[in-house]
Amino acid sequence: MNEITKYTAVGRRKEAVARVTLLPGKGNILVNKQPYEKYFIRETDRIIIKQPLQITNNLDKYDIIANIVGGGLTGQAGALRLGIARALITSQPELKDSLRNQGFLTRDPRMKERKKYGQKGARKRFQWTKR
Repeated sequence: MNEITKYTAVGRRKEAVARVTLLPGKGNILVNKQPYEKYFIRETDRIIIKQPLQITNNLDKYDIIANIVGGGLTGQAGALRLGIARALITSQPELKDSLRNQGFLTRDPRMKERKKYGQKGARKRFQWTKR
């Protein structure tokens, strides 16, 4: 039996988590069962998603199926980019250096700061009253 090899990876950014599956194919990208052009409205988000594929010349070699949960659209695009880069490494380990040099394997550590007790938010305080 001929098994189709599929490569999976997880990418995260801010509150967004992207579970990515890489399959040999023609370059179709599905995000939450929709074409990525329909899911990501902004052109900048679409460019971010395709960056790892363009640098490694794999734009039309793989189909990508992604499930993304949490965060906003830009955070989800960043999470998807990291997931795609990690999945590409599992399929072709020799790509690791080129992806690392471009910064596609670095997880963006910035997260929302938690709300503190006795305050209105993470940094904002309640208004001080003199009397």
